[in-house]
Amino acid sequence: MACSVDTLAPFLGPNTTNAVAAASYICNQFSGVSDRFVDTGYAIDTTYLLFSAYLVFSMQLGFAMLCAGSVRAKNTMNIMLTNVLDAAAGGLFYYLFGFAFAWGGPSNGFIGRHFFGLKEIPSSSFDYSNFLYQWAFAIAAAGITSGSIAERTQFVAYLIYSSFLTGFVYPVVSHWFWSPDGWASPGNSNLLFGSGVIDFAGSGVVHMVGGIAGFYGALIEGPRIGRFDHTGRSVALRGHSASLVVLGTFLLWFGWYGFNPGSFNKILVTYGATGGYYGQWSAVGRTAVTTTLAGCTAALTTLFGKRILSGHWNVTDVCNGLLGGFAAITAGCSVVEPWAAIICGFVAALVLIGCNMLAEKFKYDDPLEAAQLHGGCGAWGIIFTALFAKGEFVDQVYPGKPGRPHGLFMGGGGKLLGAHIIQILVIIGWVSATMGPLFYILHKFKLLRISSEDEMAGMDLTRHGGFAYYHEDDSKLGMQMSRIEPTTST
Repeated sequence: MACSVDTLAPFLGPNTTNAVAAASYICNQFSGVSDRFVDTGYAIDTTYLLFSAYLVFSMQLGFAMLCAGSVRAKNTMNIMLTNVLDAAAGGLFYYLFGFAFAWGGPSNGFIGRHFFGLKEIPSSSFDYSNFLYQWAFAIAAAGITSGSIAERTQFVAYLIYSSFLTGFVYPVVSHWFWSPDGWASPGNSNLLFGSGVIDFAGSGVVHMVGGIAGFYGALIEGPRIGRFDHTGRSVALRGHSASLVVLGTFLLWFGWYGFNPGSFNKILVTYGATGGYYGQWSAVGRTAVTTTLAGCTAALTTLFGKRILSGHWNVTDVCNGLLGGFAAITAGCSVVEPWAAIICGFVAALVLIGCNMLAEKFKYDDPLEAAQLHGGCGAWGIIFTALFAKGEFVDQVYPGKPGRPHGLFMGGGGKLLGAHIIQILVIIGWVSATMGPLFYILHKFKLLRISSEDEMAGMDLTRHGGFAYYHEDDSKLGMQMSRIEPTTST
């Protein structure tokens, strides 16, 4: 509400010496208070986004621990270094090109064309906190890919693919589905099928992109030596530390509370009349709940499913199932009811188990199951959202077009499902057309896979100058004490 001198002055009464001056003074004070409230709102939202960015970045530590525990000890230093470089190389290339390609509007529906090197930032639309948050997402996609090609990939290949993925491939996809100018974005005025794509935190944009890129890398490289015997039978090459796998999983779980709820970008937004208890802060809480329930359900489903299939209670399988549930719920976490998240997690576990069975049948080797987990469960999450998105939540999270299509099973028709099927197809097509040829070129120039001798010995020793762990052989101590015989003088 604006404070008007002309409106306020008559209410000050006839005894006021200078009513206009008094009214002007009061209005100036109210304007100052109002401006402070606006500043406070920006500060709260920016702090919320920065805290979410820190949480998402902490997932890099989770990826590092998960990857380290999932590979053999002789390759630990190599996989840890690649995780560091995903963040470092991704930071520079996303700063130079990626953020502009993803968010540089106004632009066309395919790719952004402003904000290169963060030029014109901050603006009324974006601040530095937006860049930091989106960079954390970009390097998450690169980290997914590194798991698929672990234990057999040359170091230079990691640098090349990580820079290309974070600087170009991933930003273009995020522009399509998240930028207001994107051709399939729910914020675009010309909505795809009247709805646009609802991929809230990136089951498709992040997880499918990283998973499909990893699929092509692992497919072109081929399986690790010893993964399948001469008869074609699968041989388990187990990671060296279940403890690191569990630690990494819990760190990823913690970081996912910035990944999904943080994707609102703002928290100080009211739904309907002001002064109520229900607003975007409630939607943030609901998103955290749906994320939790999907992951928990997927973990338990995987636990019992793998017990039936293999006869073992396997902690590594349970951790992967948990992460598969998180990857699936990421698309619809903000627009579905908590009970629907349980369905999402249950099916995600079955999808992961099925994808792993197919991978083994076709002799596809992915040390971290990254392509199956992020690609397969991410695709299911996109379909799930198109089936269970609630109309009320969709209108709140994506305002501006009341009554837009929502979940098929929630009475919203099939338009959203059609848009999401298109999303899956175009992501597969785009990543196949970009990352597939890149890995093939690296393979042809012998820049992709290490030699068989290096692979057998382990890359820590052959490429990084030593092992990540110091193993001491009791029979060959580095320093031995010899017995001194007594002399006659003694």
